[in-house]
Amino acid sequence: MKRRRKFQDYLEMELGKDASTAAGEAAFQRRLAKQLKLKRGKLDDVGDGLAGLLAGIGSEGLSSDEQGSDPGDLQGENDHSSDKDEDSDGDGGDGDRSSGESESGEQSSSGDELEAEPEQASSAKYVPPHQRKKDPSEDEVRVKRRIKGLLNRLSEDNVETLTSEIAEFFQFHSRSFMTETITDHVLESCSSGPRGNEQYAAVFAASISGTACLVGMDFGANFMAGVASCFERQYEKKDGLAVRNLTLLISSLYSLGLITSELVYDLLHHLCKRFQEIDVATILHIIRSCGMALRTSDPVAMKEFILAVQECTLDLKRSTTNGEMPKRVEFMLEAICEVKNNKRRVDEPARHPRMKKWLQKLKVEDVQLRSLPWKKLVDPQKKGQWWLGTVSNEADEAEVPKVVDLIDSGVVEAEKMLKLAAAQRMNTDARRAIFSIVMSSEDYIDAFEKLLRLTLMGKQDREIMRVILECCLQEKVFNKYYALLASKLCHHDKNHRFTLQYCVWDQFKELASMEARRSINLAKFLAFLVGSSALSLTALKAVDFGDSRTMTARVVVHFRAFFEALLTDKDDTFVSTAFSRIARAPELSALQAGVAVFLRRYVKPTGGALLQRKCLIARKALSSATTI
Repeated sequence: MKRRRKFQDYLEMELGKDASTAAGEAAFQRRLAKQLKLKRGKLDDVGDGLAGLLAGIGSEGLSSDEQGSDPGDLQGENDHSSDKDEDSDGDGGDGDRSSGESESGEQSSSGDELEAEPEQASSAKYVPPHQRKKDPSEDEVRVKRRIKGLLNRLSEDNVETLTSEIAEFFQFHSRSFMTETITDHVLESCSSGPRGNEQYAAVFAASISGTACLVGMDFGANFMAGVASCFERQYEKKDGLAVRNLTLLISSLYSLGLITSELVYDLLHHLCKRFQEIDVATILHIIRSCGMALRTSDPVAMKEFILAVQECTLDLKRSTTNGEMPKRVEFMLEAICEVKNNKRRVDEPARHPRMKKWLQKLKVEDVQLRSLPWKKLVDPQKKGQWWLGTVSNEADEAEVPKVVDLIDSGVVEAEKMLKLAAAQRMNTDARRAIFSIVMSSEDYIDAFEKLLRLTLMGKQDREIMRVILECCLQEKVFNKYYALLASKLCHHDKNHRFTLQYCVWDQFKELASMEARRSINLAKFLAFLVGSSALSLTALKAVDFGDSRTMTARVVVHFRAFFEALLTDKDDTFVSTAFSRIARAPELSALQAGVAVFLRRYVKPTGGALLQRKCLIARKALSSATTI
């Protein structure tokens, strides 16, 4: 305002205008500029140079005396300055005016650019934050950091909680990425970390086993493949510390139930073939960690391993000049002898009871990796679901001698049996052995005797009935050989009877979609077993004959074939006894009513005179037993 007064006096002397008129015009321009929201009071592009003349003048251009002076004194100074400006020509004013216009133009253009930027930004469509795409690399880095933090915090007390949190990441991220992230961190901790102990390895093994239970078997299989590959890499580097940590991890995975003793024995034999110093140390760590558990699980395999170690030890002793063995080999032999003689009682069952109980609740046996050799884990050309242990169509050279001993035949016949077993998806050693015996025996008595001589550990004897039933259903026409063999086994051991009953129930669940050939074979197989008293009619209690939704056309055809085969082949006394047996049990009242309705509705109208008479005897046995 002060400078405008001085300039107003200048205009009054130059243009001969009244100062009050100029002041009124300036006030009007300011009001108009304020209403139009123009910058620096500029009304048009040309202007009068007022904004440019005042652009460089501000409060900082005044001295402290001028800033603090009285308006009256300032008016006096303006009078003296106006007298001095009378002698000056107008060139200087024009130059100032032109420079002011150029500065004003630059400022105007910059102002237009600033005004254009908000217009462009406002034209873009608004996207909510939850719908904005994030950088995948940033998301992966964040997840890796989170997983690493959870794994670093693992302990026996919090392994259950942290494993559940880790498993939740599989719901929002790809399984391959999560598997690779967890595997890389665990292997890095084992291979490049400090010297670990059994507790350190057990916590990692429990977390991996629990994650496999929560997300699937494929995670455990891919993790074991990574462990095997890392083990071989560190072995080539002669890194004893890394190999030791990985060995403890493998032993803990076996102790907690993710892998079987078959894989551990395969690793032991693999180490025996090389039998270097690092191999001896690895064998010693395995024996000390889970030697007694391996002996309990498979004593025959332990005996074979001990014989292999003795042969390697003799070869090593012959190769030395003085006949002395290294101290580490002596320690290994002492540990193996203690396990062999059952003298060293390792407190294996007492260790980590809480983690073992937790994994048993998660049913770790359902995701246990079976029939996986060590060479399969380190194979870089694995394809498909390789962890399921699918057998190739080519006969395994290592299994041929075993099959030759089982079937008492030549090598050609053994190779043929192995190929047939592979075609029938017999994917375990026990199933291949049972299949070879069943298919190569002269009669059911010969097969029965060979099966009794077959060494099966633990629950592997359950595979006998599974293999027999599957072979029977695969036949194009029903073969009574399988029914005779199954009946002989059921009369010999009641455990086979229970196993067969559960196998039959599993087949009942698939009747609605089962092929006609398999369904008829199953009906005749079951009818023969009931007729030979190997099974009773209580095996039908898993079927709801009164439910119209489950009694589809295929199901009706199956059970009609079953009752026709049973009633036709047996005499009246057996029919009456068999049906009255289920009628006397009060808990089988629903089965009794359902069988009676099924016989009256589906069996009697379609049969001949003999079948109708047998149906009448069966229904009378059911009703008379109920009346009694």
